[in-house]
Amino acid sequence: MKIGSTLRRLRDSFINSAGTVVFGMEDGTVSIFGLIFGVAATTTSTKTVLIAGASGAAAAAVSMMAGAYLDAETTQDNATALAKGTPDISLSSRLIGAGLTPQQSNALAAAVQGDRNAADGLLLALKGAATDRLNPFEQALWMLSADFLAAAVPILPFVFLPIDRARIVSGTVTVALLAGLGIGRAQLGRRNVVRTVVETVLMGIGAALAGVAIGVLINHSLV
Repeated sequence: MKIGSTLRRLRDSFINSAGTVVFGMEDGTVSIFGLIFGVAATTTSTKTVLIAGASGAAAAAVSMMAGAYLDAETTQDNATALAKGTPDISLSSRLIGAGLTPQQSNALAAAVQGDRNAADGLLLALKGAATDRLNPFEQALWMLSADFLAAAVPILPFVFLPIDRARIVSGTVTVALLAGLGIGRAQLGRRNVVRTVVETVLMGIGAALAGVAIGVLINHSLV
């Protein structure tokens, strides 16, 4: 019974965190793709590539985890402040940033003061978050897991294959993963699938090319 309840809670948490998971995977894939290819373009040492990739993946995942935690915590604090009728300057600023005039943003923030449901609805419309309040700790764990696991995709071929073949396999599987993430982004955002997939893949390829260009430039400069 406890196992079934835990699995249901895990499923619900995953569904509510789908945007965080996709974003984390995209960030981990793109950033480490660029890092790995920047290093792999300037060395024949598999060990060097693995050290750079693993350390970069760990640092990026922890950084994104912290960002996800703080973002969810801030959203939760904003909703609590609105429910208590506390003036929320940050909310007004965000509404102004979304295109409203100062008068409109102040009036809208004041209108939802003291109303928990209205506050949640406003934050939902502004942020595109799930209707359920997001647990900062859960969001952080999903971000950490998604970012780190996705970052492992461009790294793993260098564990099992010679570096020349690993470059090819890493590029192929990473582009395939980016295409899958593009489909996920399109589903979540209800966007055009083809356009979103192309955008996502091009971001990854751009990161790889940038990494290679910087790596080669620094390598030649230090010779």
